[in-house]
Amino acid sequence: MRLLVDTHVFLWAILTPERLSDHARSIFLDPKAELLVSIATPWELAIKAGIGKLENGSTILTDFESVLASGGYRILDTSIQHTIQSGLLPRYHKDPFDRLLIAQALDLNLPILSCDEIFDRYDVKRIWK
Repeated sequence: MRLLVDTHVFLWAILTPERLSDHARSIFLDPKAELLVSIATPWELAIKAGIGKLENGSTILTDFESVLASGGYRILDTSIQHTIQSGLLPRYHKDPFDRLLIAQALDLNLPILSCDEIFDRYDVKRIWK
């Protein structure tokens, strides 16, 4: 199963796995799960680290590609269509990073691994519980 991992879930899996739901934890342990991380994730983490909203941000960002590789993640690139679609989505949610994830999930028919219920308003399959 291919899944798009929300940024906060990616962080929790690395830093505080006890915050993951049991179902999410089982997905991270499943060798058949293809865990995709949007290119928006390192961008969001860098911005949050830069404004002091992310502890351990520099640790993760210093060698982000190694963090991805060690967790078995793959980067999901963004297309021009994804960026356009993220801007044209209904305004239920204003977070530009989440909107990009939503556009990617819709375009590629990917479920999102997230506890954030706002994704449900966009007809994206969200996996958490």
